[in-house]
Amino acid sequence: MKQDKDKGPSVRVLRVGEQVRHILSEIIARGDVHDDVLATHPVSITEVRMSPDLRHATVFVKSLLGKNEEAVLKALRTNTAYLQKTVASKVRMKYAAKLKFLADESFDEASHIEKLLRDPKVARDLTSGEGEGA
Repeated sequence: MKQDKDKGPSVRVLRVGEQVRHILSEIIARGDVHDDVLATHPVSITEVRMSPDLRHATVFVKSLLGKNEEAVLKALRTNTAYLQKTVASKVRMKYAAKLKFLADESFDEASHIEKLLRDPKVARDLTSGEGEGA
């Protein structure tokens, strides 16, 4: 059965992305990457999005303490070749996926929206609008 292209990534693409995320998390947690920044800054691999052909992986990263995110990204980018080689040896694929590291902004966006909703002006507007429909 053929899947429509409008429905998003296939199950295989999602599964490989999750597998790559687990492998990268394990490599970093064990300290296999010999980098002072990665050794001293806890990092979370929040998501890995694979391209449909599985040749490219966009890796979303969050520094757990929220500090020195640029330094963490730089360290990951510096060690990309090692990480790609290690991931390729653990994932059975025809091609080794090229890794691209980006900061995960989704947590910051959620915090910003939550902060806006807690604003007294917004709260006042939300509560005053409730009685209008009755």
